[in-house]
Amino acid sequence: MIAAADLDHCTQAIRHGSRSFHAASHLLPRDVRDHALALYAFCRLADDAVDLQEAKAAAVDDLQERLGRVYDGRPRNAPTDRAFAAMVEAVEMPRALPEALLEGLAWDALERRCETLSDLYAYSARVASAVGVMMCVLMGVRERGALARACDLGVAMQLTNIARDVGEDAREGRLYLPLDWLEDAGLDPEAFLADPAATPPVRALVRRLLREADALYARSEAGVKRLPLRARPGIFAARYIYAGINGRIAAADHDSVTRRAVTGGRHKAGWLGLAMVRSAATLVMPVSPLLYARPLPETAFLVEAAAAPEPETGDWSDRLYATLARAKAHEIARRRRVPGGMRRAG
Repeated sequence: MIAAADLDHCTQAIRHGSRSFHAASHLLPRDVRDHALALYAFCRLADDAVDLQEAKAAAVDDLQERLGRVYDGRPRNAPTDRAFAAMVEAVEMPRALPEALLEGLAWDALERRCETLSDLYAYSARVASAVGVMMCVLMGVRERGALARACDLGVAMQLTNIARDVGEDAREGRLYLPLDWLEDAGLDPEAFLADPAATPPVRALVRRLLREADALYARSEAGVKRLPLRARPGIFAARYIYAGINGRIAAADHDSVTRRAVTGGRHKAGWLGLAMVRSAATLVMPVSPLLYARPLPETAFLVEAAAAPEPETGDWSDRLYATLARAKAHEIARRRRVPGGMRRAG
């Protein structure tokens, strides 16, 4: 159990640090919500520890030490660490998942830029999809299809964050747009960082990024049906609230340099209502074939880290033929041991 005081600390951290998730979390069942708040509070702490510090590499090292203490069962004496450790123990969270998050933060510390969209997916897998997979684990879901779709949702949400913060990031010297996209648009990365402006080519790149995100939002929905019924409204809410930011960016003619898209309480209330409707619809909707789509190559390692071992499957004839083949090989080997291929008497 997470101590009440520690949980309250996590709740306050999320209320101020991630309003979109805080709104969506109200639709999660209590047991899932408590663990999710502990998870997101630790992720928020990790992100701030790197983002707000000058010595970023040292901050990542400190986070790795804190994570090690959590998995050794002796978390640092701080509310977020204690709550996260309680969650890790309760749901048996694979260590590879929070480690993937820290790897993504290390990439930030190195000011690593994305040459291609695949590079951006790989970064998003670590800083966002890893969180989505951890959410599945704490809900007791380890089916590969559901995990793959959770990864899609995580990447989509990160693309939305990047599209929304193009100007803010640039003014801080950060650039997440794929460099080959900028080259295709005739944009020099250093010139843009020196003087960020919402030019038509920059707006076109933001539009292109949102198209990628929207496709992944749509694909992610196939996995929600595999989640516990009581948890579905909260996940749908997160999906629609974040996708709604895309709409606000588009409404500003894709200018996320001179303005930052925000969503108000009225918008969130509407998306929460839509989440309830969509969740109810999953009771009668058939399973979408998209559930079985392969994960993005950049997120496959997360799926494997969290997936439950698959039961032995396969067509019965394949197993029969394999057994017969082994029997035939054994027979051939036995005959070679007996001169003339005859059974020895006695």
